Amino acid sequence: MKIVLVANRGEIAVRIIRAVQDLGMTATAIYAQDDAASLHVQKADQCVALEGSGAKAYLDAPTIAALARQQGCDAVHPGYGFLSENAAFAEAVEAQGLVFIGPTPATLAVFGDKAAAKQLAGKSDVPVLAGSIAAVSLDEARAFMQTDGIEAIVVKATAGGGGRGMRVVNRLEDLEDAYTRASSEALAAFGIGDVYVEQLVAQARHIEVQIIGDGSGAVSHIWERECSTQRRHQKLIEIAPAPELDPALRDALCAAAVRLGEAVNYKGLGTIEFLLDAQSSQFYFMEANARLQVEHTVTEEVTGIDLVQAQIRVAAGASLKDVHLDQANVPEPLGYAVQLRVNMETMSSDGTVKPAGGRLSKFEVPTGPGLRTDTCGYAGYVTNPNYDSLLAKVIVSSKQDFAATVRRAQRALAEFHVDGVATNVDFLQALLASDVFQNATLTTGYVDAHMAELVAQDLTPEDASGSAGV
Repeated sequence: MKIVLVANRGEIAVRIIRAVQDLGMTATAIYAQDDAASLHVQKADQCVALEGSGAKAYLDAPTIAALARQQGCDAVHPGYGFLSENAAFAEAVEAQGLVFIGPTPATLAVFGDKAAAKQLAGKSDVPVLAGSIAAVSLDEARAFMQTDGIEAIVVKATAGGGGRGMRVVNRLEDLEDAYTRASSEALAAFGIGDVYVEQLVAQARHIEVQIIGDGSGAVSHIWERECSTQRRHQKLIEIAPAPELDPALRDALCAAAVRLGEAVNYKGLGTIEFLLDAQSSQFYFMEANARLQVEHTVTEEVTGIDLVQAQIRVAAGASLKDVHLDQANVPEPLGYAVQLRVNMETMSSDGTVKPAGGRLSKFEVPTGPGLRTDTCGYAGYVTNPNYDSLLAKVIVSSKQDFAATVRRAQRALAEFHVDGVATNVDFLQALLASDVFQNATLTTGYVDAHMAELVAQDLTPEDASGSAGV
């Protein structure tokens, strides 16, 4: 493997390009017509223009696979989002005689269907929540919600993720509207409007386990991450390892994730996600993300493993032993790491979030020990509303305790200076300062329930007057 096409954009494309180059390979970037000024285009060794503009250009699977072949590439790395979990794209890449740096098309097909993944989890002795195994009609969803012992449910899209096509229903009279909205949103986002239902865990933590496999049946876990700091099912802050997690429970979660990976002879990086009942400490399978995760960074910082390089080497044919990631060689986490997602946005106390944009007249990221920033921003860059609002990921690590890591995170955000574009940096500071975050007692519903008070802390006089920036 000598030349890798990176089928993505933004900060994750930059991250992958650097890993490819560090392995002594050539990184080829693609870019839409309205995305030529993106940072990943500047960092790649060579670039290819796509037809069209916006996200649609990055979703043209047959064209991108053919371009990779035409450019003499040996492999394609899809990053996350876009085509990363698209089984048809993986097949198109392989049909061109190239390596898809990710799971097999068969694995993508199974894990891309949440209902099918849930069924596989049950067969693999991984606990699952009460709910449907396949897509349900409105009448079937209504019947499930009326089952004894079910007080509230979640309606979820069978395809996709990221909180889209998901609705919490606490009252039967709200079900029809939630079902319709979830189905419509799923159809628009993923092209499939099917939804399924499951029991709601009222006080839940979101814990995910990083796995890697080499396709031979060998699968290792690389510990867990805490992803409970969410707004409307969208992650805001991630932590590795999960603080205040009982060691026996950690072992059980990791073992369950490995079992599920082994069930499909998993190849590449993946994440098995669980809901943990904060009251009973019982955990349940939620979904599997068969790709590189946005928050892979915190696992890298506490283990010293370059996950993207390992992912590429396994795709090129290396075994887990070759990359020193057979389970016996996976290092235990040292200290803590926290990732803060800096988004270009404005928000109000009712939870309304609007994307923001403009020219980055100033862009200064924090530096120093234990600080890392993965970003697509630079001074002078004009942001594009046709793409995701994620501007940067500020990753903070400390070999000390969780409290020391949080203090470093607060300092890092205070040193992150952006002019020209509104961001959520002050909102993230308000979250870090909250008692529940300081004490590591967050649950997935905390941010939505306390949005008004968090935004009130966020609204400085400059923000209130409409000034963009931090």
